[in-house]
Amino acid sequence: MCGTLLLAPEGINGTIAAHPAEMDKMIEFLDEKLGVRTAETACELKFSHATKQPFNRFKVRPKKELITLRKPEANPHERVGTYVEPKDWNDLINDPDVILVDTRNDYETKVGIFDGAIDPDMKIFTEFPEWVEKNLNPDKDKKVAMFCTGGIRCEKASSYMLAHGFENVYHLKGGILQYLEEIPQEESKWKGDCFVFDQRVGVGHGLKEGDWSVCHACREPLSPEDRQHEDFEDGISCHHCKSGLTAEREKALRDRQRFYKGKYSSR
Repeated sequence: MCGTLLLAPEGINGTIAAHPAEMDKMIEFLDEKLGVRTAETACELKFSHATKQPFNRFKVRPKKELITLRKPEANPHERVGTYVEPKDWNDLINDPDVILVDTRNDYETKVGIFDGAIDPDMKIFTEFPEWVEKNLNPDKDKKVAMFCTGGIRCEKASSYMLAHGFENVYHLKGGILQYLEEIPQEESKWKGDCFVFDQRVGVGHGLKEGDWSVCHACREPLSPEDRQHEDFEDGISCHHCKSGLTAEREKALRDRQRFYKGKYSSR
């Protein structure tokens, strides 16, 4: 079993990978301890498949916030936007009066995004309040719809916006992953794959693994075309970071690459 679980006063979030029997035992344990399947405290459990182990280890991390925003008024337990089921999402975002906002980070949006969505180009989620202040107006922007990977960030974003005067705020229930799982590709408004925080890197419709990797130097997602670029060297650099790679950093990366090649080739 491998993966990450985040525990905070506001709830639990994470991704676990295991064989089916082990997964059943873990869910039973989490339900017993945290009520992940109990009606009053149930979590949205999503299942998908990986062709290889997507994490290197298993870890549990206690946090003050599941998704760091540092805005106490953003409390989904007190206020939250309108949840929109995946089957109703297309109708909502087809409304010309709806402003569609991606609440994910910039490296995630490079892998895929909803057609017509605004990309705030954020490095981290804590930049969201400033972006809202500069780009949206509750008196003019009457309807705002938001989405994220699994539904937690946009849930928190909706709470923040309601606290700051926005009235008609919507977010995709279950996030992009739920949408890709439920909506047939021929009906989909999604373009590309969805970035995920494990070694699969990206998944597409039906939650099928895409053909993405991550640069070990700068952690940017790389498409097959990116890996053909002259600046790409596996484990060392890509076209995003090659120009800024110092000699010291390159040496450290090459040492690490030799270590891992030796470690796994000896198995």
